[in-house]
Amino acid sequence: MLQVEGIHTFYDESHILHGVSLTVEKGKMSVLLGRNGMGKTTTIGSIIGFNSVKQGKILYKNNEIQNLPSYKISKKGIGIVPQGRRIFSNLTVKENLMTTASQNNGCEWTIAKIFELFPRLEERKKSMGGNLSGGEQSMLSIGRALMTNPDLLLLDEPSEGLSPLMVKEVMSIIKKLKGKGLSMLMVEQNLAMALNVADHVYVLNKGEVVFEGTPKELSENKEVKNKYLALG
Repeated sequence: MLQVEGIHTFYDESHILHGVSLTVEKGKMSVLLGRNGMGKTTTIGSIIGFNSVKQGKILYKNNEIQNLPSYKISKKGIGIVPQGRRIFSNLTVKENLMTTASQNNGCEWTIAKIFELFPRLEERKKSMGGNLSGGEQSMLSIGRALMTNPDLLLLDEPSEGLSPLMVKEVMSIIKKLKGKGLSMLMVEQNLAMALNVADHVYVLNKGEVVFEGTPKELSENKEVKNKYLALG
């Protein structure tokens, strides 16, 4: 579904990504882990077209997409749940969802199906986005991304700032999406959550992939957890 091959990304003169490579298989979940400032969000931004890739390739369904405008990448079938959620605070829940609604006939995701997945959003459909709790905003951000009817979903820190109870609820939703066969790449700080939903994991340090393997392999690798994730 997605193949990132040795990409190098800069912010002005700052070299952020140093040859990052990763893969997302169809219907699978890959997770990108690492401490703050290691290049995880830059990786997501490079895939969706927010950041310019100076070297390397990004292939989506075997077609190169690096450096295409983000709206064209989105139209190809890649959705994003951005860090910080970035919902429209002055629009209602329903209006937020409609901003990204796909115009294609026969779309899998509709307002009705989003409300079926997130009953709380249906209860709050007339509420302004800025009046929602953090957990509700997270649900809305995921729902808004699904309204583009993506084949690949990028999630950047979906559990950030949430209570443990809400983290469990968001993780349950992500598992449901995985069960529907949606391909996903997730950036996450919560190791337990990541290992619970991932098929394959990557650890990023200073813009380089320093580990890749299965969740089981990472959970058993104390050296990597101690050195790069500050975990025992």
